[in-house]
Amino acid sequence: MLKASDAPTIMVVDDTRANLQLLQDILQAKGYRVVAFPGGSMALKAAARRPPDLFLLDVNMPEMNGYEVCRRLKAEPELKDIPVLFVSALSETADKVRAFAAGGVDYVTKPFQAEEVHARVDTHLRLRSLQKTMEEHNRHLEALVQEKVREISQSQLATIHALSELMETRDYETGAHINRTRMYCRLLALQLRKDSRYVQLADDMFIENIYQAAPLHDIGKFGITEKILLKPGKLTREEFECMKSHTTIGALTLKKAYARHPNNDFLRMGIAIARSHHEKWDGNGYPDGLSGESIPLSARIMAVADVYDALRSKRPYKSALAHEQCVKIITDSSGTHFDPRLVVAFEAIETEFARMFVEITEEGQAEQA
Repeated sequence: MLKASDAPTIMVVDDTRANLQLLQDILQAKGYRVVAFPGGSMALKAAARRPPDLFLLDVNMPEMNGYEVCRRLKAEPELKDIPVLFVSALSETADKVRAFAAGGVDYVTKPFQAEEVHARVDTHLRLRSLQKTMEEHNRHLEALVQEKVREISQSQLATIHALSELMETRDYETGAHINRTRMYCRLLALQLRKDSRYVQLADDMFIENIYQAAPLHDIGKFGITEKILLKPGKLTREEFECMKSHTTIGALTLKKAYARHPNNDFLRMGIAIARSHHEKWDGNGYPDGLSGESIPLSARIMAVADVYDALRSKRPYKSALAHEQCVKIITDSSGTHFDPRLVVAFEAIETEFARMFVEITEEGQAEQA
């Protein structure tokens, strides 16, 4: 006999009162909690309010037969996993097959023996209990895995960003450039998805990935000698060719990591940005001479962000330009250097670029003070 507090609830549905009472007596004798209904509609409403642990269904009932009751139960997310045992006088194989097709897990033929009902009910309750235990275990395991994935991802991102900042210190800059360009990329992507042609491409995942991957755009400069990287004057033709190789060096480096993590969208975007952020809309960029929409969207966004920040920043070989001058250079380069639609998006939020440049630059200076 089960303890009342531990007793599973069994819902019995049968339009014959005598059968209903008999099943109720048999099950209660074993300590089960029984709720009984003479029709399917009442049983469905009661189950929706308080789901049982198991159903016993008759087949031939007026208004709604047992097959239909079972199909409706299986259509409800909260009820679909509760086992259904059919108890019926119908004994043909076709009737049993129909019951299983409707979602039943077992079939008991009337007249039945109490021992058989007990055995089948007990078996399916134990199976259901094991199923729920396994589901709970899987949920717990999934939560642990997701937490570990988040920990690993954050650790990887922190390492990559640290490397990016280290690279920037070799190029007369600090992490401010990284923070500014990643914010510009996010602003542009958010603005771009207001364009119906980009609403699906620039989804939430794309925006998060470009924000995280933007710091990788110049990671290939680790492979450029300081003699060239730090040269205060104009580069020779040979030196410029060497400088241009930072795009392919960065992409190849990230491809090695991507080979170990082939489903990582963040790394895939990082490769595209590192390799193609110096491509131009008219095909006169490098390293591949891509043009138009053959240039990855993430790289086209990065191109605007990177050029704006470079124009506004002071370098040993150039002075910083005012925001208005930068805006004019970018708008004048629409259709040649930059994607025209991205220039339209930039024009709509150029004051945000100006504000972001000042805020992040001042934050960086305060940290260094």
